[in-house]
Parts: sequence; structure tokens; C-alpha cells
Amino acid sequence: MPPPGLVGRVKALVLIGGFGTRLRPITYTVPKQLIPIAGKPVLYHVFDLIPPDIEEVVLATGYKSEVIEAYVRSHPPPWPVRLVAESEPLGTGGGMKNAGAGMSDPFYLLNSDVIAAADLGALRALHEHRGGVGTMALAEVEDTRPYGVAALGPDDRIEAFVEKPEPADAPSHWINAGFAIWAASVLERVPGGRPVSFEREVVPGLLSEGLFGFRLSRYWDDAGTPERILRSQQLLFDDARGGRAGLPAGALGSGPVAAAKGVRARGASFGKYVTLGEDVTVEPGAHIENSILMDGVYVEKEAMVLSSILGPRVRVRTGHRVAGQTLGEAVEA
Repeated sequence: MPPPGLVGRVKALVLIGGFGTRLRPITYTVPKQLIPIAGKPVLYHVFDLIPPDIEEVVLATGYKSEVIEAYVRSHPPPWPVRLVAESEPLGTGGGMKNAGAGMSDPFYLLNSDVIAAADLGALRALHEHRGGVGTMALAEVEDTRPYGVAALGPDDRIEAFVEKPEPADAPSHWINAGFAIWAASVLERVPGGRPVSFEREVVPGLLSEGLFGFRLSRYWDDAGTPERILRSQQLLFDDARGGRAGLPAGALGSGPVAAAKGVRARGASFGKYVTLGEDVTVEPGAHIENSILMDGVYVEKEAMVLSSILGPRVRVRTGHRVAGQTLGEAVEA
């Protein structure tokens, strides 16, 4: 049921764009949204934030859409999902326009690559209370340069919004956290038939209609680089959001480790914050810490993997040390 005072079920539009260039070479074969952290893909940690009474989730997909569709079909979320692919990159606004037919009023808009503690029910309640055209979740960060930054007035009304400003030009340290709720009418403001940056081209024109901020008080991260992927994994484990956290059978060490089915790690040791995909093998004497090993990775005896992301079927040879690396599919290290 909707929170008290809220009427009607809503839809969620999830933007799954970009090429994951900062996570190459893994993203040559695996879209960044399907990289597993703390035991499940990044996208499914976003799914965890969606209220259970949602009517439908629409995935606006681009790069490797067919891979994402196949995974979602084989691992269905608990509500109806519809995928709408774009034939060419359309940006945030273009993706919204392309996939926005039949959207509810209001609707959630979610980025697919951010990790956060966020109450979307409370976000909607605040939106209904304040009125206006939209309510945007905001996270406080030190370095605002990669993000859209909000200038906040009374009642956290957003009075200005600046996309990726230089530090001296940033109006605050409160950035667009990648979660919002919007009136369906905003989709009419997005030009059709071309790439559109929603943040640069549309949001500034909506400020006069009432756009409010919803400040996140706990953790938030942008899982767009190897370092941030691993940092996001730590946040999730520390918040007890790691799937099946515990040491694999016969393994040594502290953990937490999130291990998928088919993992063999008897006699291996593990430090903190590790995800093991399906059919991973870690031989006796090997050590893994603060890392992600995707499906089929094989780590031989006495090898060490530290602060690294290993793509599917990577093999680490006996006694080798892999530290601070991102390795693509089927590489030998």
C-alpha cells in the first residue's frame, strides 16, 4: 500500500545508459549495471530501493541492452518490468522521452549506477506534501565537479541547478543523487528525436514551477569507476546489504564474503569485502581481499588478489599478485 496520505500506484523509470568507459575492459562484455557488488548486480541494489507497491518499472536501455534484458528475464524482480531500448545514445532526457510513453503521474526517475540508503516512499510523501513539478534526492559531497549541483532556498526549494560546475562556481555541496519523482508533464518539456541532457536543457526551465530537494542523510556513492565500485561494496556490506555474506565452506579469514553458487574456496583465505560470482575457484593458500571476482574466475595456489575487479573467467596464476587492477574477460594474470 502507498504510505499514509498517498493515493495510487506509480511507475518507475530507470535510466540505463552510458558505455561504462571508466570500467573498461570489463564493460566491453558486461554492462556496468550488471557488475556484482556485495553479492548482486549494481542494478539490483537500485531495485532494492523501489517501493513494493510499484505498478511497473520501465528500463530505458542503451549499450548492451540485450545483455541486460536477458539477465532481467532470468532474474525477475518482484514487479512487472518493461524494457525500452534506444537505437542510438539519447542522453538522460532523450532516454526519458524514448521510454516515457504511458508513464504515471507522478513517476520515479532513477539512475541505474548509484548506491545509496534512500527511502523512496518518503521522497514521494515529501513531493505530495510540497507540490510542485518534482522532488530531487540530494547527496552532500566534497567534490561537486562531476555532478549537477543545487542551490537551496527556504523549505529546500531548488533555486538554481548547475551541471558539473567548477568548484568556485558550485552553489552548494548538495548534488543530484540520481533519484527523483516528477510530474508526468515534464516529459512534454523534453524535445523529441535527438539527444537531450535533462539536467542541462530541461531542469533549469522547471525551477519556476516548484522543484524541491530531498536531502539524503546516510551514504551515497556513484558506482562509475573501479575505486567507487569497491567503495560502494564496502558501504553495502557495512549496511548488512550483502547477499549471503559469510565465508565459503572450508575457507579462512574474516570476510564478509558474498559467494554465489558453485564457489570452491576450501583452504583459501579472505579479508573484508569480497564478492565471488558463480563457479569461482580459489585454491588453497590464495588470499582475496576488497575485490570482486566475477563468474568463472580461477585463482591458483598462493596467489593474492587485492582491491581489484576481475571479469568473467579471469585466471590468476600460482603465486601471482594482482592489486588495484580491473581485468577484462578471460585474461590470465
